[in-house]
Amino acid sequence: MKKILMIATGGTIASKETEEGLAPAISSQELLSCVPEVAEACSVDTVQPFNLDSTNVRAPHWLQIADIIERNYGIYDGFVVTHGTDTMAYTAAALSYLIQNSSKPIVLTGSQKSVYSRDTDARRNLSDAFLFCADDNSYGVRIVFDGSVILGTRAKKTRTRSFNAFSSIDFPAVAVMREGRPFYYIKGAKPQGGPVFYHSMDENVFVLKMIPGLSADIFDYLEGHCDGLIIESFGAGGLPNYADDAFFTRLKGYLAKGKLAVLTTQAEHEGSAMDKYAVGRRLRSCGRVLEARCMTLEAIVAKLMWILSFAHGDRAEQLFYTPVENDIF
Repeated sequence: MKKILMIATGGTIASKETEEGLAPAISSQELLSCVPEVAEACSVDTVQPFNLDSTNVRAPHWLQIADIIERNYGIYDGFVVTHGTDTMAYTAAALSYLIQNSSKPIVLTGSQKSVYSRDTDARRNLSDAFLFCADDNSYGVRIVFDGSVILGTRAKKTRTRSFNAFSSIDFPAVAVMREGRPFYYIKGAKPQGGPVFYHSMDENVFVLKMIPGLSADIFDYLEGHCDGLIIESFGAGGLPNYADDAFFTRLKGYLAKGKLAVLTTQAEHEGSAMDKYAVGRRLRSCGRVLEARCMTLEAIVAKLMWILSFAHGDRAEQLFYTPVENDIF
């Protein structure tokens, strides 16, 4: 029987109604007691490092989860992280970079309704997460939600109310859960050689979402506060050349300070194509502008925070373009 560690962090799945609205209030043991059937498939211990609405979860919490997994990696066969849906895709991406080459599964799940709601999706998601985690063929960071098993680097929350809250962006789901068993679309070979853990993230990353008429004066703030800039551009990718090319001029100045910029697109599918249009191709003359291609925004943010915590220049560029769990291709 597999031995699983459940890491409870809060979220809707662990929430109760309060005068101020839903808020996390259910303990890890209480949550586990709602799915007694998993005891037939695996032995479960629980820890609860924090109990937060996932709106409040950020890099220090990702590092805390990764640290718990590292300290217990030799003791357990897998890990289930219960988490709020709002930032679950960010956490899954972050753990994919902080814990690489894991032959053991690290499974995130949550729900759109509290485990105590009459028509909740929580019990099914939690049960599926444990059963997938206990499967002999599971490994790496995955989100299990509404029957889908999604790579941690390809997941995005695309619905705020429906039970099928998460989508796998521009990449197939790894598997689906049917009657408590995973049916794999992509099985893959388990990594060899043991996991590699990282212990730092640089939170000084900013996402600049372009809107028509935005002023380049935003760089007054960016230059003093941000080590990494993600430009979420229109369409295939580019910068506007109005206002005397102010965006290109200011971006050149930003990059000249040794900072890193990544171009992505606001379009959810099919990725960027920086060289397609003149407004994108001109970015090549600004300095080191990387292109995210088909990466999700969540993966770009987490990967930049991971890279910038220990690498810069050529090494940072090399790491960004090195695929981790099919995050870029």
